[in-house]
Amino acid sequence: MTMTRLRDVRLIPLVSGPLIGALAVTETRLDDYFGASATATWIWGALLGAGMVVAAWYPLAGTVIAAACLPIPVVVFGAPGVGGAAMIGLIGVVAWVAWREPPRRSLIASGAAALSFVSASIAGGQSWWELFFIPAILLPGWCMGLLARRSGERAAKLAELAAALDAEREANAQAAVAQERTRIAREVHDAVAHSVSVMTLQLGGLRRLLDGRPAEQEIVAGLERLGRQTVEEMRGLVGILRERVDGERPAPVPSLARVGELISDVRAAGLKVTLDSPAEPPRLPPVLDLTAYRVLQEALTNVLRHAGEVPTAVTIGYTEQALTLEVRNEPGRAAHDRAEQAVRRGGHGLVGMRERLTMVQGSLYAEAEPDGGFAVRARFPIPRTW
Repeated sequence: MTMTRLRDVRLIPLVSGPLIGALAVTETRLDDYFGASATATWIWGALLGAGMVVAAWYPLAGTVIAAACLPIPVVVFGAPGVGGAAMIGLIGVVAWVAWREPPRRSLIASGAAALSFVSASIAGGQSWWELFFIPAILLPGWCMGLLARRSGERAAKLAELAAALDAEREANAQAAVAQERTRIAREVHDAVAHSVSVMTLQLGGLRRLLDGRPAEQEIVAGLERLGRQTVEEMRGLVGILRERVDGERPAPVPSLARVGELISDVRAAGLKVTLDSPAEPPRLPPVLDLTAYRVLQEALTNVLRHAGEVPTAVTIGYTEQALTLEVRNEPGRAAHDRAEQAVRRGGHGLVGMRERLTMVQGSLYAEAEPDGGFAVRARFPIPRTW
């Protein structure tokens, strides 16, 4: 497992859930506070850990499961109350739901969790102080999750701004090219074509002065014809340049909907590429769509740069939760050890891809294969609100 795989945020509840569950089970067995109910309340610890694991994919449902299990040891098994592991787990799952869900929904889920904890504590014979104490310790967890969510939203807005700036840069580059063609056309017409026309006229005058010298006249006449032909070709070139400028269209925005064009371009460059992608890809958020296109483009460019014209497979997959990209090439000029060294050094291409994926909370896996090939796999989570 590489470091990029460890960046998947769902690993937080997936790892902490079993740990908290094991801690809760251990607490009920080793702490005399639970008395005769200790053996039976291991079910409660298991449910607490399971709820946190479920929260990795369904934060609201996981929070409800984790909170609903709290009264079980008190109401069903007669335990005197809940333990410290439950408090730690509940703070964690409240922070998680505040990070992954909109504030209103996460606040309702956090309130339900606090109410469940308070009910279990009071049913166990503890004081009404729990009405104030438990919400007070859960509130910081909810606030931390909310801050993390807002930080992610700001990062998403920055990613949108970066995409807009990228599109604007491309538009400006196209405009600069158009302006340069206009300038070249003007220079060719006003300066070069004019000078050649004057030279051609002077050659015509020189030819007339050489009357009676047919050999020299033939040479000058040939130069005169060449001059006229050159002027005509220059005028045609000016017409082509101006026609392209007048008929210029804005460059299309990079999108996976144009993945066929990208594959055709790299095939024309000599790369043997196969594409496995749905015939009708779903509509994606603009920032995610642009980022995925750029990552795929960079991955294919890296294959050409480091492996050469080798068979390469591109696989694009879609689910309701995420978009996945895979670019895998067979062994080429780059040997297995060189590929591993490139990964460890972190070339500019991989760094750029990781930076783009970070902006959309995605993950990147890039590693040399045992057979000497190389694989790049990227995952782009699709926002649930899209």
